[in-house]
Amino acid sequence: MLKNSKVLFLVLFGLLFITCNQKDKSKVDKESILKGSMDITVDETLVPIVEDQVLIFESTYDAKITIKPKSEAELINDLLNQKATVAFTARDLTKEEREVFNKKKIAPRVTAVATDAIAFISNKDNNDTLIALKTVINFMQGKPEASIKGLVFDNPNSSTVRYLKTLAGTKDIPKEGVFSFKTNEEVIKFVAENKGMIGVVGVNWLSQPSPKMKDFVAKVNVLSVKSLTSDKFFAPTQNNIAEGVYPLARDLFIINCQGYSGLGIGFASFVGGDIGQRIVLKSGLLPIRVPGRKLNVRSEIINEKE
Repeated sequence: MLKNSKVLFLVLFGLLFITCNQKDKSKVDKESILKGSMDITVDETLVPIVEDQVLIFESTYDAKITIKPKSEAELINDLLNQKATVAFTARDLTKEEREVFNKKKIAPRVTAVATDAIAFISNKDNNDTLIALKTVINFMQGKPEASIKGLVFDNPNSSTVRYLKTLAGTKDIPKEGVFSFKTNEEVIKFVAENKGMIGVVGVNWLSQPSPKMKDFVAKVNVLSVKSLTSDKFFAPTQNNIAEGVYPLARDLFIINCQGYSGLGIGFASFVGGDIGQRIVLKSGLLPIRVPGRKLNVRSEIINEKE
């Protein structure tokens, strides 16, 4: 009887081993760095540039990537709780966040892919198209500023709120004069329809508006900003970001916590590669690596008119 039990155990163990191997093989067959499907959690302020990257990536490879827009705080929490494995963010992981992953024996792959900027917008009917960063900081610190009727954010937990709170050295936003919605689209629409409000959005929403947003973007001014150390005002243009004179620039990252050679690695390599960096350049943001240009040098000048 004991011998039969051992035989039965070995048979069951063998079946279980074969089944597990089949599942692992099935997973590998379904996904590689250039094939398969995955979700990517995206900072809501960065959705347009990620949509462009995903569109070209999917048209080039046998892959399907689903974009899930979230606030920065939600995005980071999802990564830490392993509800998300790949994210497109406006900041790197902190030392404390990396320690959480270390305890779980997860080594996140972080790839810097671009530099964008936070932009201030106002209603077209407002004549003033300039704003001092010091004025915004004072407002964030709860000090009254006659030139600002209200600040409009996409979300209380967004990367734009975190960025300005850090600049202002405050943990909380003012109880009065601050409005928040859920998306950058809602911020742009609200500012386009309300005079005196200053909207805070990711610049990519303005440089590459979707068809449904073009009319609203046309009704707002993108403000030029004076930094804390300069007397000059600079607009959030690609050139000003590249020269480091626009004071609200920020680096963008892809954080991959998949733990295996899946689409997360392939997509990050694509965005950081030549094609992905050209997409960044065309979008109005600043590539981490400026794509090279091929020049054809001719030994003779051809007269095309002949």
